[in-house]
Amino acid sequence: MKITRFLAGSLLAMSLVAGPVFAQDNVPAYRETQLGLYVTAREAYELMQDNERAVLIDVRDPIEIKFTGFAEPTDIHVPWLLADRDNFNEDAKTWPMVKNGDFEAQVRAELEALGVAEDDPIIVMCRSGSTRSAPSADVIAEMGYSDVYSMTDGFEGKKLEEGDSAGVRAVNGWRNSGLPWSYEIDPDVAWRPAE
Repeated sequence: MKITRFLAGSLLAMSLVAGPVFAQDNVPAYRETQLGLYVTAREAYELMQDNERAVLIDVRDPIEIKFTGFAEPTDIHVPWLLADRDNFNEDAKTWPMVKNGDFEAQVRAELEALGVAEDDPIIVMCRSGSTRSAPSADVIAEMGYSDVYSMTDGFEGKKLEEGDSAGVRAVNGWRNSGLPWSYEIDPDVAWRPAE
């Protein structure tokens, strides 16, 4: 298992260890984190198999999970962003995403309930590893956890670049790597809004 730890600027090492994870313009396809800890979906699964203390946190919106699926070994589900269903954006032709104001408190409560130690591995997963897992990982690191990984290919992975299905997320990621997932969501893990 190769789990990479690197600082900003060591992009060559990342490309050699974990394969190409860069956009065509040589900008990382993921957002960097404060701790600089990253895993692919396969590496995350291996880490979870090797260390029973490892925790997987899914930070996607519940509706997104409903239609795309759920990684079966998910321990915690707390969305980083939520669709604002009350404010349709006419120009964008969609509902805006707004930050979950209770994210930190909800994650902290879930980590404490599971008895997660500050040095236990925590893996944060969003859809593609580019905009939600990294800032979520940073918040968790700021809470005092020292081994927080951002999953660089997320649940759905990257987009196909060619062919009839160009643009479809079907390259790597949890779902496309043959890892255990389902459309059924574990009721004990499913996120519920704060009351």
